[in-house]
Amino acid sequence: MSERERNVVIVGAGPAGLTAALELQKRTGFRPIVFDSDSQVGGISKTVNYRGNRMDLGGHRFFSKSDWVMKWWQEVLPIDGASAVNGHSIGIGYQNSFREFVPVIAQAQHEGATMLVRRRLSRIYYRRKFFDYPLKLNLRTLSNLGFGSTAAIGASYLAARMNPRRPEATLEDFLVNRFGDRLYKTFFKSYTEKVWGVPCHEISAEWGAQRIKGLSITKAIMHALHELLPRSRSVAQQDVETSLIERFLYPRLGPGQMWEAVADRVCAGGGEIHLRHKVIGIRRRGNRVEGIDVLNLDTLEARHIACNHLVSSMPIGELTRQLEPESGAVSIISAALPHRDFMTTGLLLRRMSGAATPPDNWIYVQEEDVRLGRIQIYNNWSPYLVADPDTVWLGLEYFCNAGDDLAGLTDAAFVSLAAAELEKIGLARREDVIDAHVIRVPKAYPAYFGEYRNIDQVRSWLDQIENVFPIGRNGMHRYNNQDHSMLTAKAAVDCMQSGSSDKRALWEVNTEDDYHEDRG
Repeated sequence: MSERERNVVIVGAGPAGLTAALELQKRTGFRPIVFDSDSQVGGISKTVNYRGNRMDLGGHRFFSKSDWVMKWWQEVLPIDGASAVNGHSIGIGYQNSFREFVPVIAQAQHEGATMLVRRRLSRIYYRRKFFDYPLKLNLRTLSNLGFGSTAAIGASYLAARMNPRRPEATLEDFLVNRFGDRLYKTFFKSYTEKVWGVPCHEISAEWGAQRIKGLSITKAIMHALHELLPRSRSVAQQDVETSLIERFLYPRLGPGQMWEAVADRVCAGGGEIHLRHKVIGIRRRGNRVEGIDVLNLDTLEARHIACNHLVSSMPIGELTRQLEPESGAVSIISAALPHRDFMTTGLLLRRMSGAATPPDNWIYVQEEDVRLGRIQIYNNWSPYLVADPDTVWLGLEYFCNAGDDLAGLTDAAFVSLAAAELEKIGLARREDVIDAHVIRVPKAYPAYFGEYRNIDQVRSWLDQIENVFPIGRNGMHRYNNQDHSMLTAKAAVDCMQSGSSDKRALWEVNTEDDYHEDRG
């Protein structure tokens, strides 16, 4: 096999790209060559270390209904023995089977290269009160809402069940059909529109189908009844909808620790990972790619890499542009596919308001009088994310569009806004802020409105390019979780291993089922 025939170029060193690289090494004779314009691996799943305080961008629970993903993670980072539930082995359910996983304490030379078992708690902050998320039918919820609001929500839900919206075309239709108009406007509308920057009636219902299709008031009732039954210690918890999971795995030093370990394995196995490198051109002949041109962002040196296959997690619009489609319609659609940018500031506090720091992993801010979307409490993800345990390390998350007023703020102005809004909603005082760090992530969220309605034309054209495999969140313009992204990479490697150019399996991932995975 020639050098070109061995090379598989992978664009992006996030979960999708690095999973593809390691799987290629495990299962094929191909050599992965990974390029990423960032200075560290992990993509949006990286961990940013700021003065010993680590930031997880967006919060990454290591849970999957896929047994393949769960096993894959544990092979890279074993579960910390001290983190076992009640000091026992941990039962992990895999589809129709169950086994006891005995946590392995890391060897001395790998001390800390483990995953913790963490309790999940997420709540909604609304009317300056905490509500369980997902909503639970308990006394706290009923007390916070009051009898009048509770009765109105119940009546609205019954009306939606008796007369559902048809067709279910928009995200608003999707949410009203499952929760009723009153509950939708109380707990979903404001936060969702903060995230996407457009009204819910302009967003495709497909977003709900991919992200929250299993949730409804009916599910909440069933979950409340389930709570009365004896609990399993299964981390995989496959009988529970993803958003209802109450325990998950988490790398001791944040999600980036997983992908840094994977990158080390790829390089040790003879693969290459080049950071601060940007793909600036793709050379195509007919329905096959023959190589790429890449620019070293530090030296400004460009070079050409010949390859047998191209695996891409770059934004699908950029991939399509560089492939130079013959169809003008495909070019126009792909260039106009919308994204939403992400901004977060880490705020280091002496304390939060109240007697104790809230126990949440994250808090959804439903208040309409602030632009703040979500708060992470890093101490509760892993105590090892915080340099000084006597401080509170928060991530305050905002969503914006390139060029808007929020994106245009200086770092100092953004920190000032975040601290002021945190004080406004009563969770902390500005004078308790010790330090801060700002991170901006362009095109963090592929959006489901505008030209997204025509994305099938882009997909159909890309599927004709035999040796190009779009994977991951931006690579497919799908709002994937990291396990979904990993499974698209697995499907791409399956194709390369078998010599197939049929990419349907890639596009079938992200259905919140068992991900069309072989059982065995």
